[in-house]
Amino acid sequence: MTRTVQTPRTTRFGDLFDMLTDRGRALLRWRDPAGRVTAPPGLPEMGELLLSRRGEASGVALARALVTAFEDADEARRLEFLATLADRFGPDPKAIGKALEDMQRDPGSAEAIEALHIASEPRRQELLRRLNLAPGGTAALVRMREELLRHLKDNPALRRVDSDFSHLFASWFNRGFLVLRHIDWNTPAAILEKIIRYEAVHAIQNWDDLRNRLQPTDRRCYGFFHPQLVDEPLIFVEVALTRAIPDTVAPLLDLDRTPIDADGATTAVFYSISNTQKGLAGVSFGNFLIKQVVEELKAELPDIQTFVTLSPVPGFAAWLAREREDGKMLDDDLRAALKPLDQPGWHVDRDTAEALREPLLAAAAVYFLQARDAKGRAVDPVARFHLGNGACLERLNFGGDVSANGLRQSHGLMVNYLYDPDRIESNHEAFAERTEIAASDAVRRHLPAGQATTRKEKP
Repeated sequence: MTRTVQTPRTTRFGDLFDMLTDRGRALLRWRDPAGRVTAPPGLPEMGELLLSRRGEASGVALARALVTAFEDADEARRLEFLATLADRFGPDPKAIGKALEDMQRDPGSAEAIEALHIASEPRRQELLRRLNLAPGGTAALVRMREELLRHLKDNPALRRVDSDFSHLFASWFNRGFLVLRHIDWNTPAAILEKIIRYEAVHAIQNWDDLRNRLQPTDRRCYGFFHPQLVDEPLIFVEVALTRAIPDTVAPLLDLDRTPIDADGATTAVFYSISNTQKGLAGVSFGNFLIKQVVEELKAELPDIQTFVTLSPVPGFAAWLAREREDGKMLDDDLRAALKPLDQPGWHVDRDTAEALREPLLAAAAVYFLQARDAKGRAVDPVARFHLGNGACLERLNFGGDVSANGLRQSHGLMVNYLYDPDRIESNHEAFAERTEIAASDAVRRHLPAGQATTRKEKP
């Protein structure tokens, strides 16, 4: 009996994409007036050609060819292409002029207003949409924006391009497209390797360390994934299930600790949240992630009633150094009490550490409750994230992280943000509308005598 061998689906798609790539190369073989084949066009010319095509197959082929050419180009050529997107692929002046004339003739015309809106869209937005049609196009565009962000400071004109990336990514990566997945020790190794690589708060030392965060019954990890980046978590959160709110991170990460039964836990601790894609900077996932994980845990483990973070304070040490030098938010007595921070190894000397406890917590209360940046915002980026999500600043933890990194960024300080489902919305509104910070009485008591407060959390 003859056996029919079926070609695997992935092979068929691979052959199709190879064929489209060959077709793209053929489309890009330009000829001079004498009919001779010339060198392939530059990246801007490829972009113009892609915008001029109407056929779907040729568009996919050209998109893939341009994506490949961009990634194969050296840094100078990639920057040149990005600059060209800013200068040459903006709105069409003629189309805008005509739309404005139509508006002037009939200012109240809905059609004229819509035509002006369409005409004012930069051509590069359509180019980016067409590049997204290429196989792997979404991931390639995320990498392209990551490249752009590296050059943004020295090339202000690229902000126009970045604005278009942000506009499109906000739609392509909105919550409706994201999938929440439970990441555990049985998750494919390709994803687990990325968890190790992308962990941004508490570095994962090796596979044993990773297993300690994923396998025990009192540990959870969740991530958001996008259909076009199947094996790339966009953001993930690591959770410890405990019987109390922790004030230090070391016991949570201890490889020799004894796990507890998840059914006996009363508290879920979000101790690490990591964004993984630099090219998606500014696209918010964390607020949706935390709220959905809270719902997942409440459904799985109804005895868990408390949801808190154990969070780093990445800007505190730098802020405190500036304030101690020439700032105006700390008085002379508090500055004097903080002098032992200058002693190497102060944290291992019991007496010195204890003498610093109250002064450091007082300075931290000023940092969180009163300090503002040039835009009038809370100065700490992690605080802005959690407070903006509706959390309450629950507790300041002296000596919460005495690792080298913890001492360097915050003199060992960590904080707990409390997510109370009954108060999330009111806290969020107060912070978003009036920059009011929800904080517990325990935190406010650390403010130096006579210092004003911004908002008191209701009991």
